[in-house]
Amino acid sequence: MAIVTAQGLRKSFRVAAKDPGLAGTLRHLLRRRWQDVEAVRQVSFQIEPGEVVGFLGGNGAGKTTTLKLLSGLIHPTGGVLEVAGCQPWRRQRRFLEAITLVMGQKQQLIWDLPPLDSLRVNAAVYGIDDSEARRRIAELADMLELGEELTRPVRKLSLGQRMKAELMAALLHRPRVLFLDEPTLGLDVNAQARVRRFLADYNQRTGATVLLTSHYMADITALCPRVLLIHQGALFYDGGLDTLRERLAPWRQVRLELAEPVPAERLAPYGEVERLDGAAAWLLIGRDRVPACLNRLLADLPVLDLEVNEPPIEELIGRLFQQGFLEEPPA
Repeated sequence: MAIVTAQGLRKSFRVAAKDPGLAGTLRHLLRRRWQDVEAVRQVSFQIEPGEVVGFLGGNGAGKTTTLKLLSGLIHPTGGVLEVAGCQPWRRQRRFLEAITLVMGQKQQLIWDLPPLDSLRVNAAVYGIDDSEARRRIAELADMLELGEELTRPVRKLSLGQRMKAELMAALLHRPRVLFLDEPTLGLDVNAQARVRRFLADYNQRTGATVLLTSHYMADITALCPRVLLIHQGALFYDGGLDTLRERLAPWRQVRLELAEPVPAERLAPYGEVERLDGAAAWLLIGRDRVPACLNRLLADLPVLDLEVNEPPIEELIGRLFQQGFLEEPPA
């Protein structure tokens, strides 16, 4: 049974429309005009318990609005929405105990106090007794590689240390559903990798369900077998990340270093010639033809070195967001 269900989910905001300039400002003061902006339009998906799902879209696509709907911060305009057996906007106690929301650009820790004090406050809010709270804090601190940092004021911690402490605060009550909005935002490469390892380990240990948004594709490729893609408030893909990669780029790039330059006409039978640079050549070869083509290349040409590369997923996803739709595969 799905732990997260959205069906025909909609959210619109009524905003004031103002023309530029002094005349527009005066009209805005005397006779204000309003318009409805649809931030989320007919979004439908289900997430099973224990899944880790990536939620991708460009800026303003509707990702954060959807997460706020799922976590009960805002009320939907229409549609059916259920998380952990509850309607999120009702903010029932059993719902709040079952979910958590982490936003990389916002914090819940008290700036001038050590994280440990905020963790104790959270434990009291969720009714966790002192001995159990100490045990959970120690377990999470070990997983996140935090020690004496928990006793320093939050303002004196690095961004990576603060983010790990934020995760501790969000997970202390052991939620079953994690909504993560840019949890590695602004972190350096090493800190991002540590947060990713922690989330993967936490999911395996607890079976928690995770819905993750990120502009860092390394987060998605490392954690999310399945992705949801949203553009201008509408969902246009729900499926496997590997399947999406194959649909977007049904080829692989093969780089050859030859003993001597070879004309493009001689390389054309093996694949599409992307580029030639002296004795180096780059070919695009269909995924299913790669093994056979490589065998022929090695047998027919003076190959000194050979490298097979997947197309960068960042470039593929970036192009997809620019067009805003996914073409249907040929029948």
